[in-house]
Amino acid sequence: MTETQSTLAPIQLTDGAVKQLRQIMEEQSITEEFGLRVGVKGGGCSGFSYQLGFDRPKDHDQVYEINGMQVFMQKAHAIYLVGMEIDWVEGLDNRGFSFNNPNAKETCGCGTSFSA
Repeated sequence: MTETQSTLAPIQLTDGAVKQLRQIMEEQSITEEFGLRVGVKGGGCSGFSYQLGFDRPKDHDQVYEINGMQVFMQKAHAIYLVGMEIDWVEGLDNRGFSFNNPNAKETCGCGTSFSA
């Protein structure tokens, strides 16, 4: 069973990230029954990789409302993600989501892998 959280969310989404996520939802015809799944998985050049994608809620998910987006996260992932900010960056040499994670001891050059 999913668990809806009324407390503060462990992560933040910037306005730029939310705007880009909404645009992706519209372009891909993703319905409102889907939310944003944020998590970690083992792998990547630094030990862990971020998970970011649209999904339906699953049993034992914690559900948060962040800047108008429904966000799903497994409770066990919060230890690696608490305090993280997800942003959308668009520059000359970088375009995509950036993960500003205060729990990361090291990150890789691409910014999608970290060690804790």
